[in-house]
Amino acid sequence: MRLAETVTFGGSDLDRCAAERKDAATLARNLAEGGQVIVLWRGKPLVAGDPAKGACRLVRLGAEDPILRDAEEGAIFLGRIEGQAIFAMDISGWTPPEPVDEAQIGAFLDPTVQLHPGAPEGSAFRELRAIMTTLTARDAELAATARALGNWHLSHGFCSRCGVASAMTEGGWQRLCPDCGAHHFPRTDPVVIMLITRGERVLLGRSPGWPEGMFSLLAGFVEPGETIEAAVRREVFEETAVRVGRVDYLANQPWPFPASLMIGCRGEAISEEIAIDPAEIEAARWVTRSELLQVFAGEHPEIRPARRGAIAHFLLENWLADRLD
Repeated sequence: MRLAETVTFGGSDLDRCAAERKDAATLARNLAEGGQVIVLWRGKPLVAGDPAKGACRLVRLGAEDPILRDAEEGAIFLGRIEGQAIFAMDISGWTPPEPVDEAQIGAFLDPTVQLHPGAPEGSAFRELRAIMTTLTARDAELAATARALGNWHLSHGFCSRCGVASAMTEGGWQRLCPDCGAHHFPRTDPVVIMLITRGERVLLGRSPGWPEGMFSLLAGFVEPGETIEAAVRREVFEETAVRVGRVDYLANQPWPFPASLMIGCRGEAISEEIAIDPAEIEAARWVTRSELLQVFAGEHPEIRPARRGAIAHFLLENWLADRLD
């Protein structure tokens, strides 16, 4: 579709320099001699700026910055921008001076902010979902990559073959088991998210736990041995009992919550009666174009739009503007 790469996290000019990941000595030297480090705490990037004003930027530190002493593993090499080596480090072992509300940290949209006493003035750890549309395309790609890799390391510290603690290698893009020699790689989970239409109506649903009134496009994981088209048809039928005919690919979005690739598709419904599976979703409904215009204007009495920055919002916005082809 037109404008397919303008979706949030859609990419910038980051050169990932995969060949450099194998040279640990050179990476260490590049880090020590002017490398810039993006810092994460429990998946939240350290950023400067005021999100209320629509402008945040990733804070980049030098390798010797004192706050990086809380990192439990080495630096992840993200790549180069204009020749500058960019790394990420996770300091989830750091304990904030203020009490942490675990219920908020694990919420759908974490509103809490953590201030590190050693961080640059005006900076804070903020939930990426809350600031993603305030970042430049370059910072958004860096933050998404750093978060996805950082979370993978936090949750995959042991060899899945023999259970021994594994070690980060290849610039953070692999883990190596020192006992059985198994190599483990970051995973990306394919997810279909679909704009299902029937005439001038679009199918929207909501999951339990979402903010009141929020509706979005249906989505679900692609299963082993399944095509994208089959996944679209299966997920829509499982969640709503609506049958889908033709399916076309539209756009995609890396989604680091925790590490998915959202595959945006359009599907033509060949039935319209809805019968939801309450184990999958809380509600579903057909919404007309005129209603969706109200939703995007914030004037609909019952429906709030999908979050800005998410591919669902992007696809719905372009459907309304007739820019899908």
